[in-house]
Amino acid sequence: MFSGKKLKKRRKELGYSQTQIANALNINRTSYHQWEAGKTKPNQKNLKRLAHYLQVDNEYFESEYTIVSSYLQLNSTNQQKLEDYANSLLESQNSTIQLFPIQVLDDIRLSAGYGEMVGDEYTTSEVLADQDYSYDIATWIKGNSMEPTYLDGEVALIRETGFDYDGAVYALSYNGESFIKKVYRETTGIRLVSINPTIPDRFIPYEEEPRIVGKVIGHFMPLG
Repeated sequence: MFSGKKLKKRRKELGYSQTQIANALNINRTSYHQWEAGKTKPNQKNLKRLAHYLQVDNEYFESEYTIVSSYLQLNSTNQQKLEDYANSLLESQNSTIQLFPIQVLDDIRLSAGYGEMVGDEYTTSEVLADQDYSYDIATWIKGNSMEPTYLDGEVALIRETGFDYDGAVYALSYNGESFIKKVYRETTGIRLVSINPTIPDRFIPYEEEPRIVGKVIGHFMPLG
């Protein structure tokens, strides 16, 4: 299985940034970030290019590579102990894994970038999560302005409520658009702040009637 941790370790050993490697492979930085985060893995073509760029064998990024290498260095007694422990972990894992369905609004995507028009009608898709979340609305996130916390393609979980406190992340509607942003109340309006420091703040006067849809209480990358 592809190991994002080994990828990150090797990148830092060579002193590269995520952006440098993404540019060398001609992919966007979000895609590369998801490799290191373990949310996705590179295809065979990108895996070969990655190995070449980082000067390692293709198998280097497989978690099994390290496991087998360590196993072969153990004596027979410790090899048996490791096998017994691995079997015990596998039995425990297989008995506890449970996936939970989440109904996600298809046609309303909360922009983590610039505004996205919101339609009056929408359908839902069912995705799977490894936790049983409590929420009122689930919908897609798009854009990079809330990285690295909220990623493009993740699902945002929203609790329908009013304003709670400055600096929390809210879903809000304004002029037919929807946003996920950190919100700060000021004297004459609200200030929308992105987590990504390259994205400028946005100010909306109260007289233009921005509406808090709810507070973002969670987010996850769908499992299926």
